[in-house]
Amino acid sequence: MDGTLWAMRSRPTARVLPLLLVAAVAVACSRGPETRTGSTGPTPGTEASPPSPTATQSAGAGDVDETPASSPSASPAEAERARFAGRISPLPASLANEMRGTTWRPGCPVPLSGLRLLRFNYVGFDGEIKRGPMVVNAGVAEDVLWVFKRLFEAELPIKRVGLAREFKESRLEEDPHTRRSVTASFNCRVVVTPAGAGTTFSQHAYGLAVDINPLQNPYVSSDGWVRNRFARPYVDRSRDLIGMIHDGDLVVRSFAAIGWEWGGRWSSGKDYMHFSLTGR
Repeated sequence: MDGTLWAMRSRPTARVLPLLLVAAVAVACSRGPETRTGSTGPTPGTEASPPSPTATQSAGAGDVDETPASSPSASPAEAERARFAGRISPLPASLANEMRGTTWRPGCPVPLSGLRLLRFNYVGFDGEIKRGPMVVNAGVAEDVLWVFKRLFEAELPIKRVGLAREFKESRLEEDPHTRRSVTASFNCRVVVTPAGAGTTFSQHAYGLAVDINPLQNPYVSSDGWVRNRFARPYVDRSRDLIGMIHDGDLVVRSFAAIGWEWGGRWSSGKDYMHFSLTGR
């Protein structure tokens, strides 16, 4: 019985057996309906402990931290959007082919096999729950997903989560005229500052950096200049506009918890959107 060996007992006498049957029926009738709990579930009346920060699923194994939907009658699609859910998987062949020659090329400091695709829920500027993709270095995938779980739970608004587009130096001339604000990570490109493109690989080329709400958190040069004219209302960091990151807030603290540093603390020029493992 359930894998347990029970000791054999002597058979009760004919005189005692009817009394035992009557007692058993009386006990059964006095009890209400029973709730069955699976062998791995919590003890009734107790609360299960939350998972550790690094208890994420990898290689497409499934969603992480599946918080129950707010309504028991919600459809599967509604339930998926009512909680944080995230996946980590190797790059699908179609995405790897799309990245070749655009955001990745031979000579990049990390191979395509060293990258992972994240897909996770986030809260948009409109308050609606959305889902977006992000490519990061395989070595930091779980940590980055944990950060975005915290931001989701705090309902921190993100304009859009998406994949980076191919970097072209000629496109820098378009930047002052775009309202594009995509939260992204991997992009095999050089360092870019308000002064223009550099010559060394950015930490984005390693998949070890994330830019959050770039328009609302611009790279501001030491003299206060920003390249994008639509980002100028966000230069004054004493303001508290939607999507802005401030020193000591949940975004900064969450990345600090995984050992990442914020570009908003740089001594010359402030890259308010930028978080990286190396601090560069």
